[in-house]
Amino acid sequence: MINGKIIKVCGMRETENIQDVEAIEGIDMLGFIFYPKSPRCVCELPAYLPVHARRVGVFVNEDKQAVSMYADRFGLDYVQLHGNESPEYCQSLHATGLKIIKAFSVSRPQDLTKVHDYEEACALFLFDTPCKQYGGSGNLFDWSMLHTYDGQTPFLLSGGINQYSVNALNEFRHPRLAGYDLNSRFEIKPGEKDPERIQAFLNQLASSF
Repeated sequence: MINGKIIKVCGMRETENIQDVEAIEGIDMLGFIFYPKSPRCVCELPAYLPVHARRVGVFVNEDKQAVSMYADRFGLDYVQLHGNESPEYCQSLHATGLKIIKAFSVSRPQDLTKVHDYEEACALFLFDTPCKQYGGSGNLFDWSMLHTYDGQTPFLLSGGINQYSVNALNEFRHPRLAGYDLNSRFEIKPGEKDPERIQAFLNQLASSF
């Protein structure tokens, strides 16, 4: 954690890169994408999986049995759902013992009204920028819309966070803000993160609070 906030790095794939990023102080979660259309999709089991950071598997409208299979094979701590999964779908996975992170695209305050139906099943929400394809766009959205969110479930902030976002992150306050999700803006190429860029960002985040 940095300043009491969860730091999640998503889109991990390469063995050495996983080890390097996990070694950065303050990293709490590493995300692995199991969506075949993503350029960051994990096609095979890496030789190393996180030991200290929690493992998050990212799925899009996947069959529940497949999600459970991946969760078991990869020892996932959380399942992050990025598609059109229903509250009932989330609840059925939650009932098997999985911790659920449900992602929502936010383009207007009204988009936040539906999230309340998911509260019982989810450990965390993730609020992201809308885009045509499933997953992240690498673009920022207007975080001020999140002030209309009055639910009880903590959330991760996602969507285009980069090394220049520190001031904006420190200025944004919400009682349910749990942490930040980092992905494409910290990459060398899809699926390979830049540990030095992440380290510099976290150092700046910690020192600016």
